[in-house]
Amino acid sequence: MDWLKRSGFLVLSLAILLGLSGPSWAAKGSKEGVYPNLSKTKELVIKRGFSPEALKCIECHAKKTPGIVEDWKQGRMAHAGVSCYDCHVVPKSSPMASQCEGVRGTNIYTSPMVSPKTCERCHPTEVEQFSKSGHAKLASAPVVEKKKFQKLMYHYEGGQFMGVSPDEDIVYASRATGCQMCHGTKIELGPDKKPIKNTWPGGIGQRYPDGGIGNCTVCHTRHRFSIAEARKPEACASCHLGPDHPNIEIYYESKHGQIFLTEGEKWRWDSAPDAWEPGDYTAPTCATCHMSGIGELKTTHNVNERLKWDLVHPRSVVRSGERGDGEKGRKLMEKVCINCHSSTHTKNIFSALDKAVALYNRYYDNAQKMINELKAKGLLKKDPWKDPILELNYYLWHHAGRRARQGAAMNGPDYAHWHGFFQMFQIYKDMEDIYNWRMKHNKIEELSPVMDTGPM
Repeated sequence: MDWLKRSGFLVLSLAILLGLSGPSWAAKGSKEGVYPNLSKTKELVIKRGFSPEALKCIECHAKKTPGIVEDWKQGRMAHAGVSCYDCHVVPKSSPMASQCEGVRGTNIYTSPMVSPKTCERCHPTEVEQFSKSGHAKLASAPVVEKKKFQKLMYHYEGGQFMGVSPDEDIVYASRATGCQMCHGTKIELGPDKKPIKNTWPGGIGQRYPDGGIGNCTVCHTRHRFSIAEARKPEACASCHLGPDHPNIEIYYESKHGQIFLTEGEKWRWDSAPDAWEPGDYTAPTCATCHMSGIGELKTTHNVNERLKWDLVHPRSVVRSGERGDGEKGRKLMEKVCINCHSSTHTKNIFSALDKAVALYNRYYDNAQKMINELKAKGLLKKDPWKDPILELNYYLWHHAGRRARQGAAMNGPDYAHWHGFFQMFQIYKDMEDIYNWRMKHNKIEELSPVMDTGPM
């Protein structure tokens, strides 16, 4: 061991730890700085070893959480000599600083959470780009900041309306298992500086006590942090699915998705950033269009950067301000498409999307005109979830309207049509009937509040 310390690489300890055969490796005459068999794909030369402190972490967790260590061994972090110590050790002054059993009584402090402020030490460009995207602060804003969303989470879904006390832990169940797992939330710490229940783990917009915002491991799951995994549509599918934003379903229905489903297992997923190009794949995934360095474009972690329209909120507008530059976004997305399509095909597709957005906005604007007139006459109920026309209005934009817009954007005809505009016109006609009755009789109808508008 004295010789190993003098060598500065601790190669033998690492070989034993990673389940390698030290003697047989040495017999093959391996070069200094090459760690073999960390992956089935390649061997990488590195210029650093693991410190004694780092090895202690690895050895301890190999016993206590072997799945974590095995996953890490297969990833690029291990190849580059990046260990638990590099990511989880924090200054004593950090608001997240605590001591796990392995370092208790030392001057080493750790955190089970890894904030983007840690990631940006090695990935400053990626973190800066991400911070400007809808995946950062905007993602967790509904959970953390918006009173209407909080009322939905606690008063309605959390059961307060039927007598569940705000002091009962079950009031957080809907948020902790649903909303925050995609949107993220503000992490709160207990006396031991560990994250308290109901605030961690969470989704892509997590807000950390050190001021960091974002959760890289939503796409690059820990502890392998695979670029190949993040490039596959399944990485997006855990949140971008369902009745209100069925993006993965739309993708699978599209020709792009059809080709992925039939040929994707043969594609080259692990090309270097900015080198993942057509030929590595024969159809795009979500990451190809929204993030990759395809053609003349550079890789970006700002998923808003190539978008023209806001297709999420009640009324679609060209993106501006913190939501991006929509006109620039359209030009960038066209540069994605022309790698595989003619300019005529590309422009026609975007023209069809623009028309779909205009039609949706017409439905939405007319619906709001009816609601505003009813409101002015006092013909709306105080509880929007007990008022048929307000409930229908929600499904018009949040469910059917999103499906129509996003189906048009990603070439999913069934979602643009049957799940989209077809259901929109039915919802709109029901709203129109309610509006006409209330305006004629100057009162709210005495009908069952139970609606048959369901999310699908």
